[in-house]
Amino acid sequence: MMLALFPLFFCLFSSTSGATRSISSRPAVVHVGAIFTFNSTIGRVAKVAIDAAKQDVNSDPTVLRGTRLDVTMRNTNCSGFFGMMEALQFMETDTVAIVGPQCSTIAHVISHLANELHVPLLSFSATDPTLTALEYPYFVRTSQSDLFQMAAIAKIVDYYQWRQVIAIYVDDDNGRNGVAALGDKLAERRCKLSYKAPLSPVATRSDVTDLLVKVALMESRVIVLHSNQDYGPMILSVAHYLDMMTNGYVWIATDWLSSLLDSKTPLAPETMDTMQGVLTLRQHTADSKRKSNFISRWSNLTKEEDDGNFRLHSYGLYAYDTVWMLAKAIDAFFDDGGIISFSNDSNLHDVQGGTLHLEAMSVFNGGQLLLEKVQNTNFAGLTGVLRYDSDGNLIHPAYDIINVIGTGSRTIGYWSNYSGLSIVPPETLYSKPANTSPANDLLYSIIWPGETTTKPQGWVFPNNGKELKIVVPNRVSYQEFVSESPHTGIVKGYCIDVFTAAVNLLPYAVPFKLIPFGDGHANPSYGELVNMVAAGVFDAAVGDIAIVTNRTKIVDFTQPYIESGLVILAPIREYKSSAWAFLQPFTLEMWCVTGFSFIVIGSVVWILEHRMNDEFRGPPRQQVATVFWFSFSTLFFAHRENTVSTLGRGVLIIWLFVVLIIQSSYTASLTSILTVQQLSSPIKGIDSLIASDELIGFQVGSFAENYMVEELSIPRSRLKALGSQEEYAKALELGPHNGGVAAIVDERAYVELFLSTNCNFAIVGSEFTKSGWGFVFPRDSPLAVDMSTAILTLSENGDLQRIHDKWLTRTVCISETDEIDSQRLHLSSFWGLFLICGTSCFLALLVYLILVLCQYIKQAPADKHDSSSGQMPRSGFSLQKFFSFASGKEEDVRSRSKQGEMQKPTINVTADVET
Repeated sequence: MMLALFPLFFCLFSSTSGATRSISSRPAVVHVGAIFTFNSTIGRVAKVAIDAAKQDVNSDPTVLRGTRLDVTMRNTNCSGFFGMMEALQFMETDTVAIVGPQCSTIAHVISHLANELHVPLLSFSATDPTLTALEYPYFVRTSQSDLFQMAAIAKIVDYYQWRQVIAIYVDDDNGRNGVAALGDKLAERRCKLSYKAPLSPVATRSDVTDLLVKVALMESRVIVLHSNQDYGPMILSVAHYLDMMTNGYVWIATDWLSSLLDSKTPLAPETMDTMQGVLTLRQHTADSKRKSNFISRWSNLTKEEDDGNFRLHSYGLYAYDTVWMLAKAIDAFFDDGGIISFSNDSNLHDVQGGTLHLEAMSVFNGGQLLLEKVQNTNFAGLTGVLRYDSDGNLIHPAYDIINVIGTGSRTIGYWSNYSGLSIVPPETLYSKPANTSPANDLLYSIIWPGETTTKPQGWVFPNNGKELKIVVPNRVSYQEFVSESPHTGIVKGYCIDVFTAAVNLLPYAVPFKLIPFGDGHANPSYGELVNMVAAGVFDAAVGDIAIVTNRTKIVDFTQPYIESGLVILAPIREYKSSAWAFLQPFTLEMWCVTGFSFIVIGSVVWILEHRMNDEFRGPPRQQVATVFWFSFSTLFFAHRENTVSTLGRGVLIIWLFVVLIIQSSYTASLTSILTVQQLSSPIKGIDSLIASDELIGFQVGSFAENYMVEELSIPRSRLKALGSQEEYAKALELGPHNGGVAAIVDERAYVELFLSTNCNFAIVGSEFTKSGWGFVFPRDSPLAVDMSTAILTLSENGDLQRIHDKWLTRTVCISETDEIDSQRLHLSSFWGLFLICGTSCFLALLVYLILVLCQYIKQAPADKHDSSSGQMPRSGFSLQKFFSFASGKEEDVRSRSKQGEMQKPTINVTADVET
């Protein structure tokens, strides 16, 4: 509206010309304007602070060095029209910059004028976030933007785990844009602005009352009040009158309240009563000696004011620093060769020959250079270090978080974009690495409205007499879970009992109405049911609703109250025992290897024993019988032959261990085969089902259909919908070749209930998805969180199991949990034992062969000397002689060896005599 007034003052054309007037590079006086509302909470303090800053700058010869700063202040009465008029008058007096304006609404209007005339605006209190847009290059905010204040509020909301917020604001530029920033910051933390409650800038107490009555009927109890010092106290007063300052409410006021408290403390008792427990924010200013000295001067500075009963607040500190910032920028401007010169703009002319004399306004030729010097500011003021980032905002934005209690307030913590929420001042953390992790957030305890320290829940059910519309599936099959009685219309079942028990545990009443969904002839589509909750048709959904990924993207689920993944249900046949059942524990391969091992062991032991053990000697037929008898008798540990050799005993010990394992495993397997009912099915699991190319059944309305098509890539043509337990049994009995199905894919909860009365079927394979059932609520619903807590409580106190036993416990078939796989034992389970046994046999034989060979070489008999011819005996290795030697009894060999030793001396003596 204010922009529409611009044609009354000037028109813009394509070229600029006119006379230019210059002032020396360092003039005696530099003119600066200041526009704000003198009688406001902020303006009253700012007027004194600006005047004090002007005096301090002019008294410091090192700042402007011979140039005096002249600040002319004008009162806008917070009117956009008067603010623009005052700004136009400044443009006629060679003003190089303007401190202000105070209101964001006026800042939006005169920023266009500043852009055209190149006059920087330095505002210490216009906090509208949109003023930093590229549209306003000559606007410089010298305090913090409301963007950061709203980020701090969103952080507080998230810290206390609230999810919905109501914003009450004055419907002007500052209010609208501030609340828009709040909505963005809340969305970043998965919170939302559930309702915006605007107030007219000229609203009456009656208007405020009507608005707050609407707010009181809503669900959220977290209220952000973004107002000003004029309307804020009235809003809180009406809220107190309407009992909206009691237990359960949360009020967060923006920094208008902290400015009011800091400026006029103590307020009247009746005013303080209306804001007990309210949280508010204050722009944080670091403590410093310079700040303390200025605060101590404040009482002297306000003595000359008509109403000197006001104190300093943060906006006053920023107003003081703004003048110093401008003075330092002007000094840098002069140092850089800047000259204060103005030129008339021929584009400014009277509209249709009017008498506004717009030609009197002039363009500041050095405005761009001065603006750059302001933006490059870097000095320590009363508020801390003043330096701008690349976005045009002061660095290190921070806020004090204040709790209004009693006759005053107390600081419960701080927020900064560098360290999040903390209980230590932000400047102490700037030397450490930035850390905004929620795990480090901390605030002191708060006294909330209603004089309680218990954190408010932040929401209630709307006090408008409406019940929650809860949709439930009207099932046709498995009605134990949820169903509607056709006679009474009452909805009952396992899911309903769980929901009712959870609601009864909530610390507040939840009025609700159950609305069946479905035609009563077939199970409804659960996907459609969930979509209606997401669309707002229903407030929640209760039933046997599986928690799957695509549904969690549009709604919120509670904690699962029952586990139920997908399993395969298939027909089975009972295995009948036969007369040859005793052969079944081992496979043919296992039988062959085991029998061969007995023969090998018998042979090895015979080789190791027969030379020294009479029990392993005798005629060949007897020795063969001994080998077989000894080896197979070890199966029952009934061998009579003793082993005397060390190697034989070592082999036998290992073999007996192997026999023990084989015998025990055989006994266990045979017992299982003969005593446990064995079931079998051609379907072994999900992989064999996919590869079979046979029809697969699924329950009508179940997510299993889409899962098999989308996740398992099973053609939809292979799927057959089944609507009842009777259809399940019939389809499985018929089989895929007679119009039935090979198997059914369904959730475990349904299948277990089905198997409680159908013993000819069983679950095959393992559960191939992990999911559960939960209750459905709209996204970010606080009721979903409380219901999850209630479900966990039901689980911990045993009520959940009792409800389960009431509805779902049935006499189950014995065969329900039997494994389908064969119990036969395979060689792969025992090859390690056979390897050990074989290795021991090989090593024993190798050692035995070496020993016999050494003995043979050492004691092999030589042919005796032929006495008639006198020839010496011939020696050599003969395989026949070696086997004869090895088969001989070791005692005989040793005897012959001793006799040979005794004959050697006699032979030698005889030879000597003959010689």
